[in-house]
Amino acid sequence: MKIAIGNDHAGPEYKLAILKYLNENGHIVTNYGTDSTDSVDYPDFVHPVAQDVDLGNVDLGILICGSANGVAMTANKYQKVRAGVCWTKEITELTRQHNNANIICIPSRFTSIPQALKMVDTFLETDFEGGRHQTRVDKIPLSC
Repeated sequence: MKIAIGNDHAGPEYKLAILKYLNENGHIVTNYGTDSTDSVDYPDFVHPVAQDVDLGNVDLGILICGSANGVAMTANKYQKVRAGVCWTKEITELTRQHNNANIICIPSRFTSIPQALKMVDTFLETDFEGGRHQTRVDKIPLSC
């Protein structure tokens, strides 16, 4: 699977752990995140991930910041992106099953690295249920 990952200064440790996990499991990963804990502007790292997902250059995206809200808000500006903030395995499962999320947004200040790895695994392994959920997902994008 092709995956794009990005993070701000609140997520380098998480990103490194996730990158290791993804590489060990044979995924092709494009890393747009910072490796530093020096303050940066999260949109600079979100836009390349969201653009890759929006254009279909990757299958899924992973974004990490302190609360995950800023990265989710930024990513969801893209027409074909459905970025969900996830803080438990169960929320992750539902955001894939019911919302067909294609980017997981992980709040590093509210999850542990082991928890984040379980969420990433769940995100990659869970399928969209379709059916009644497809009708709802179809109503998400604005048609300007």
